[in-house]
Amino acid sequence: MANIKSQKKRILTAEKARVRNRAVRSELKTYVKKVRVAAEAGDKEAAQAAATAACRKLDKAASKGVIHKNQAAKRKSGVQMLVNKMA
Repeated sequence: MANIKSQKKRILTAEKARVRNRAVRSELKTYVKKVRVAAEAGDKEAAQAAATAACRKLDKAASKGVIHKNQAAKRKSGVQMLVNKMA
């Protein structure tokens, strides 16, 4: 454990951020999975709705700094590609 007061505070805030970031990343995986499940089931409307929700979550995570904006763009592209392939 650190002896410096500011470092003790940083340890606490870093832990809070780690837990929050982990929860957000887990939620992102869940939203992307919903798109994949709907696409495999062949339900285009549900897949499109799930993709829209996933894209919003990805954008929000990128704006908060949980994931990089390029990673968010890549995941959004992949999600939308799944929906577009359904035709």
